[in-house]
Amino acid sequence: MGISDFASICAKAPLPLCSVVKSTSHYILSNSTTVHNFDPEHLNVGILPRCYSRPIVLANTVIFGIGNAFINIGALGVLLIIIFNIRQKYTAIGRTEYLYFFQLTLLLTIFTLIVDCGVSPPGSSSYPYFVAIQIGFAGACCWSLLVTGFLGFNLWEDGTFKSMFFVRTASFLGFAANFLASILTFKSWIQDHHISSMDTTGMFVVVYIVNAVILFIYTLCQLLVSLFVVRNLWVTGSILLGVFFFVMGQIMSYALSNVICEGVNHYLDGLFFGSLCNLFTLMMVYKIWDMTTDDDLEFSVSVNKEGLVVYSNEF
Repeated sequence: MGISDFASICAKAPLPLCSVVKSTSHYILSNSTTVHNFDPEHLNVGILPRCYSRPIVLANTVIFGIGNAFINIGALGVLLIIIFNIRQKYTAIGRTEYLYFFQLTLLLTIFTLIVDCGVSPPGSSSYPYFVAIQIGFAGACCWSLLVTGFLGFNLWEDGTFKSMFFVRTASFLGFAANFLASILTFKSWIQDHHISSMDTTGMFVVVYIVNAVILFIYTLCQLLVSLFVVRNLWVTGSILLGVFFFVMGQIMSYALSNVICEGVNHYLDGLFFGSLCNLFTLMMVYKIWDMTTDDDLEFSVSVNKEGLVVYSNEF
């Protein structure tokens, strides 16, 4: 498989973008064979996976990926708790930057629910836009995380206008790059519901390669901070655990989705476990930040019954 053809990826993983790209290789369900010289010129559907979770009908509404939907709905609750906890750490280093990052992940999860569950169904005029927005927010999360990774080196003061300018600019550039790479790939579908181009090289490079490099740099920065700045092996272990969850999520989504789907009789697919692992990864990102925050700067702030703010320094 070349980077200009999503056939191999989409045959194994039921990704939302697969509905608006096409390939010369198609899997024939009736006889379980793959045609490599298929002419998709007049085919106005994307690449179908070999196996995907079965939809359900609720109140005359078809809901796709119900298992994955439950994970993402649960993720919304977890992210809201994380955001609430970050807001309580008034003096924590990187508080504003990480608060902004988790707000982006909250938006990403919402748009993931929209495209995965069929709120904007495949084939509709709005579908490619929502898919591109979802991919854009994924890129924004990666690029903003890159900037927060350098906070531990004290290259600039956290929480300042300068710091937030860097984070917001990086997230905007990440969103723009990923959104444009996706929407330009989907443009033929948007114009006349006809997929005329099979060249997805630009989208693959930006969405997969560039974002992967950015996440690698962030991980490397966190390892350096844990080993040489805070010198806490528990933080190092948390980083490695987060990397483990992230890698397992990618393996579950892209390599083992068909095996999982067939093994559970189409009730779940790899995206269910991939989303679960991604949620664990985000929880570890929060835990790493929480562990690397200076304890002597922490104090709790609460509001008593009279509405007065009470400061309690526990150190």
